[in-house]
Amino acid sequence: MKIENTFINGLKIVSPDVFGDNRGWFFESYSERKFGENGINITFVQDNHSFSAKKGTLRGLHFQNDPMAQAKLVWCTRGALLDVAVDLRSDSPTYKKWFSIELTSENKKQLLIPRGFAHGFLTLVDNTEVQYKADNSYSKEHERSIRYDDPELSVDWGIMGELILAEKDKNAPFLIDTDVAF
Repeated sequence: MKIENTFINGLKIVSPDVFGDNRGWFFESYSERKFGENGINITFVQDNHSFSAKKGTLRGLHFQNDPMAQAKLVWCTRGALLDVAVDLRSDSPTYKKWFSIELTSENKKQLLIPRGFAHGFLTLVDNTEVQYKADNSYSKEHERSIRYDDPELSVDWGIMGELILAEKDKNAPFLIDTDVAF
């Protein structure tokens, strides 16, 4: 397992060791021991699985306020997506900066997102599945969203064509109008 830092403190790219032969392949999608050996001590309590039928489905930008903030380990189990994390930690030197990575069922890369980030993804092909671990349970009371096209953040989604959005994402507030508290 290879764990790389990004330019945003705490945000990491995880590339698992993939073992393949004539039967297919195998990899550890998570190892508490290997994460610990790399100074990552997160206890995950919830696994989530998302399916998007159509290319151009955008989910996000989502986060949960404290005390229910969530760290996440995200990967693509089918298809391909552009995964985006936005630093919302007001005391961070990279506050309001974003990072994106293409996660695919082929490259098997993962994105480790610490608490204090908004997260979203755009499907690049039909029939895309995403799985992620979270270190805190879902809380409707603490759930928040930010507009995917907030000009203050200027996330480059590489969008070509019309997007498929949930109503909550279409109507999400801009960052300036949220009560983000990290």
